[in-house]
Amino acid sequence: MSRPTLRQLRAEAVQTTLFAPTTLGRAIEKLGFVQADPIRSPARAQDLILRHRVAGYRAGDLDRHFARLRLAEDFVYAYGFMPGSTQRLLHPRRDPRRADGRHVPTGLAAKVLAFVQARSAVHPRDLEAEFGRRRAVNGWGGFSKATTRALQSLHHYGLLRVAERRDGIRVYEAAPPPPEPLAAEERLRRLVRLVLRLLAPAPETSLRAAFSLLTRHSPGLGNVRATIAELMTSGEIERGAVAGETYLWLAGRLDTVVEEPRVRFLAPFDPVVWDRRRFEHLWGWPYRFEAYTPARKRKLGYYAMPLLWRDKVIGWVNASTATGALEIEPGFVKARPKGRDFAREFDAEVARFREFLGPPERASSAEEALEERP
Repeated sequence: MSRPTLRQLRAEAVQTTLFAPTTLGRAIEKLGFVQADPIRSPARAQDLILRHRVAGYRAGDLDRHFARLRLAEDFVYAYGFMPGSTQRLLHPRRDPRRADGRHVPTGLAAKVLAFVQARSAVHPRDLEAEFGRRRAVNGWGGFSKATTRALQSLHHYGLLRVAERRDGIRVYEAAPPPPEPLAAEERLRRLVRLVLRLLAPAPETSLRAAFSLLTRHSPGLGNVRATIAELMTSGEIERGAVAGETYLWLAGRLDTVVEEPRVRFLAPFDPVVWDRRRFEHLWGWPYRFEAYTPARKRKLGYYAMPLLWRDKVIGWVNASTATGALEIEPGFVKARPKGRDFAREFDAEVARFREFLGPPERASSAEEALEERP
């Protein structure tokens, strides 16, 4: 077992996914997965994640270029955007209700599938005239249109794909015939490497939780622990303990520590800060996403974004365009760093954020966001 330092782990957490900005298609291929969230405050999580990794990125570019790049939406350890190479690892999904594991839609889902197959693309509203507005319990314990739930189920099993997004709402089309599936064992090996590439160095406990989410949505992939052990035996994964926490990472990744003197405002779901357990262990304070916390109980803010300076997350910022102009309110765990370097870089990040937002866009209604939340 290796004995990494906290500095090495912090550097790897930052360096592993904050690569030099490239094109949108290359960035998504390199990441392999970009988490989605419907809240826009003042931009959606997927845009906030990509702006650090795509040269000249503007809020909404993912939606604008989604169809051209033939990107996919699906669930890894969360719901998000991905290249076709990642989605291929998730399918075919086994239907636990059938002995042979093959999903065969029935009832309303079968009717919705036939409706979509007869058209080039279908917006959820297009189904209302044909099937009505009957409601059904969704995965969050609330209610969604029954037809929307049918669309999501057909998408989950690979019978439909997301063709594009209109104002954040998914528009569906029939999925093309799938390629020859990889063996489940190979799919799982590649998924383990993908998740480690995004979240490494990953505490073992956190990694188990992430793969529990993955295998819950994609049953039948195999034994995650056995696959990790196999990759450790082959030398592809390394393991080490520091300050009472055991981490896993892809081999050879902790050799170089590069400290970039730059300020970044990170999305709450950015790979750098996604794992709250790792966050607190590496940076020494608990970050919490408080959008769903009652206002009176919030400590950081509705959509507080972690503030990265060099290789440390030293605080957070809340960004607002309510007055028509961008307003950034920072908060710090300790004191605001002194000196010109931080002040200059903070101002530069504010300028980059303002350019990223561009002209203000129409915000999606709360109803649309709730319908679209996977």
